Amino acid sequence: MSETLLKYLPEHAVKPVFELIVANQVHLKIVNERVTRHGDYRKGMSGKHEITVNASLNQYRFLITLIHEIAHLVAFEKFGRNIKPHGAEWKYTFQRLMIPFIRPEIFPNHLLPLLARHFKNPAASSDTDTTLALALKQFDQQNDKNYIFEIPYGSVFRIHNGKIFQKGALRTKRYECVELSSKRMYLFNPNAEVELLPH
Repeated sequence: MSETLLKYLPEHAVKPVFELIVANQVHLKIVNERVTRHGDYRKGMSGKHEITVNASLNQYRFLITLIHEIAHLVAFEKFGRNIKPHGAEWKYTFQRLMIPFIRPEIFPNHLLPLLARHFKNPAASSDTDTTLALALKQFDQQNDKNYIFEIPYGSVFRIHNGKIFQKGALRTKRYECVELSSKRMYLFNPNAEVELLPH
């Protein structure tokens, strides 16, 4: 298991992560990329704690995602199944589990202040923290995707399911974008990854 983890995690995170997996009896599956989520936790019918994480994540995002999912397991076990999935109990648990990893042996120095700020009040997804998401993106394998906030107003783009949109105005925290075939309006997170199309 440790050799497998070494392929996906920063070297100095492998031992403490392995210990968390063993202590919480996690059945970890590393899966092909799912567009809608980085990871998932569920208690299987057999009572096994099953966590899946996308294989395509860079090592830092993989670590954050895995700890995020272990925090769900620990919070449910400690506080009961009736808590909100990303409520106060989960935030507290995620902070407690993540803080030992926020150190220069594991993360590059320039990420440490961004992580420290994010984990004062962790969100349901690190993707909603635009500054952190952009900083983590630099470690991804190169692809032809852009974040919505990076592309000019009026740009035409395609999303993972093939639908084509035109970028509109920022409304509070999300961008209004029109799907060109139906003319319906959709709201997009600033750091949704999209494929920019020439027009």
